[in-house]
Amino acid sequence: MPVPSASSAEPRSRRPAPPGLWRDADFRRLWVGQTASQLGEHTCLVILPLLAVLTLDAGAGQLGVLRAVGQAPILLLSLFAGAWVDRWRTRTTMVLTDAGRALALGAVAAAGLSGLLGMPGLLALAFAVGALSVFFDVAYQASLVRLVARDRLVRGNSALEGSRSAAQIGGPALGGALVSLLSAPVAAASGALFFTLSFLSVRRIRRTERMPEHPGEPPRVRRRIHEGLRFVAGDPVLRVVCLASAAFQFSFAAMMTVYLLFLPRELQLPGTVVGLALAASGPGALLGSLLAARLPNRFGYGRVLVCAAALGDGAFLCVPALHGTSAVTVPALLAVGFVFGLGGQLVNVTIMAVRQAVTPDGLQGRAAATITFAGMGLTPLGSLTGGFLAEEWGLRTALLVTAAGMLLSPVVMALSSLARLGRELPAPHGTPPPTGRTGAPNLTGES
Repeated sequence: MPVPSASSAEPRSRRPAPPGLWRDADFRRLWVGQTASQLGEHTCLVILPLLAVLTLDAGAGQLGVLRAVGQAPILLLSLFAGAWVDRWRTRTTMVLTDAGRALALGAVAAAGLSGLLGMPGLLALAFAVGALSVFFDVAYQASLVRLVARDRLVRGNSALEGSRSAAQIGGPALGGALVSLLSAPVAAASGALFFTLSFLSVRRIRRTERMPEHPGEPPRVRRRIHEGLRFVAGDPVLRVVCLASAAFQFSFAAMMTVYLLFLPRELQLPGTVVGLALAASGPGALLGSLLAARLPNRFGYGRVLVCAAALGDGAFLCVPALHGTSAVTVPALLAVGFVFGLGGQLVNVTIMAVRQAVTPDGLQGRAAATITFAGMGLTPLGSLTGGFLAEEWGLRTALLVTAAGMLLSPVVMALSSLARLGRELPAPHGTPPPTGRTGAPNLTGES
């Protein structure tokens, strides 16, 4: 499919008035800060485990516990983070979490260099870094809505998600290089520099946020979380987003469990090739971020969402047909990873813009956190299911079944009102669309 040009993708009458997005100094500061933060976050995913192995002689079981502790805040704190972000300025939240992560990694480095670091301390600091990352990630998504105009949400999300994709590609490699060139404790200190850069950049944002009004006494956290859950469950667009995300995350976790066994055992591929196959999704995700700024305006949000999800998720159906280390095996795996990254990132950027558009400012954080919680909450069960199917049915059959299960996500979207979205973003819940808007059905449930 050819990439549409700027002139064909965006009618002249709908182009944002100057200055453009990249001329906006505050957006650039947010982008630099978010990029540095994502690099720091993804380098830590390698640096902390290597620190445990190289400095503390951690075994496989301890390493698994360390990774689980670092990921646990996603399930434990996402809903609370959403409630918090909707009551605070996102700039303040991002600055505080950046400072906290820089200090935590600095403490890891100091303790490691002095010989005082133990596994309990490393677990505590890994949990702290993971918890602060949850708050930052929810805050930067909500901050974009408060910082830029509505017609620039897709381009803004494209830039931010492109940075996240680049960090997912380069962060682990950079973390490994830092540990190799320096030492694990010094690499941790180097990782803290990324969070310091993010702190300095976000702190320089000058524009006053469009804070939602909160009349009366602030409700308790439990009530705010309940409001977020009720809003997402009651909105037809966000309800479908939640269901599609949950279906995808469950099936993807099951599929990846089988896939990571299938490549080395069934196809007899060495570890370097396995890593290359997994990394192939990164370049595809970068291209997906670029296309996401153009394609919805050309073909419509609903069509892009369904087609991109079907293309990316369906790519893995080709893998069970591969055998051994034939000449086509590795190129095919690289192509599958690339297509999956392309389709997945198109969906991520587009769905984030739709979610931001239909959500009132006062619920942005809670909506993002609720959808994250609904999707990621099923990943442990999906991983267990994938392992069970691999043992009972064999790797090839289990991979085919779990890969087919990933297509539940585009099917859910195709059968919903989400698929009928046109070239314009829908209005926020309870807000009638502006006069003259065409191509976007009213999906907010309001008459």
